[in-house]
Amino acid sequence: MAKSIRSKWKRKCRAIKRERYGKKELERLKKALGFANEQSGSTDTNVKDISEIVTITSAQEIKDKGKAKTQNVMGDMEVEEIKSKFNTKTLRDEHGAYPVWLHPRKIRKASKKAKKSKAKVNKKNK
Repeated sequence: MAKSIRSKWKRKCRAIKRERYGKKELERLKKALGFANEQSGSTDTNVKDISEIVTITSAQEIKDKGKAKTQNVMGDMEVEEIKSKFNTKTLRDEHGAYPVWLHPRKIRKASKKAKKSKAKVNKKNK
């Protein structure tokens, strides 16, 4: 399905756009950082100047920092586990209401079952 002539053409056009917009974006970035005239200096000096202004980090370092932050947050915080008292047999919580996520069809089925069992208990008591 993804290999139709139209999708191949669209992919080709997007690749061309990426290339064109990539150049434009690089020019805008250099202009924003103050490296408007590329011809005056070599690329090495531009890279050195950029490294003075911007700190460069790899994707792996960012991921490691994110993991460390989540571990610190979980270590510092006291987390209370809130368990809803949900009965699997009656499908009701501690207040006698059905949970929000329970499908109405299941609620009807459970209430019919409860009425049937209640009627059985009443017959035995009589």
